[in-house]
Amino acid sequence: MIDANVFKEVMGSFPSGVTVVTTLDADGDIVGITASAFSSLSLDPALVLFCPNYSSDTYPILRDSKRFAIHLLSSGQQTEAYAFAKKGKDKAVGIDWYLSDLGNPILDRAVAVIECELWREYEGGDHAIIVGEVKNLILSRDDVAPMLYHRGRLSSVPAVV
Repeated sequence: MIDANVFKEVMGSFPSGVTVVTTLDADGDIVGITASAFSSLSLDPALVLFCPNYSSDTYPILRDSKRFAIHLLSSGQQTEAYAFAKKGKDKAVGIDWYLSDLGNPILDRAVAVIECELWREYEGGDHAIIVGEVKNLILSRDDVAPMLYHRGRLSSVPAVV
């Protein structure tokens, strides 16, 4: 039997980027989650995946909306990372965002944004595996460092020489 706490500690030792996945709820309000379980999946068709916990109050909204935006956070977006990691509504209070041409809520200052339509969903233990078909890509024109998650802490990627 694998100890869940040790498993979390070992997996937290693997550095990853940090994303926030956003969509609109039935009332037109922004909702989202912070996710480090994110990956590219396929070039043809262009697919990405992220893995929300089934217990997340945002998970069913993301699933049912059928479209979402995945933000690759910059090192200056700790407020956004923590805001969307908490439970409840009104996670985006005080956070700047706008509506894209595809109807997705887009957070300002991300390194990049991947707008998707739901392609498939799979079971993954206590998490869903949400696969999105990429519909639009937005790349920051600013030279911003990505956010990094490692051993429970958020930081930035050091400059590469």
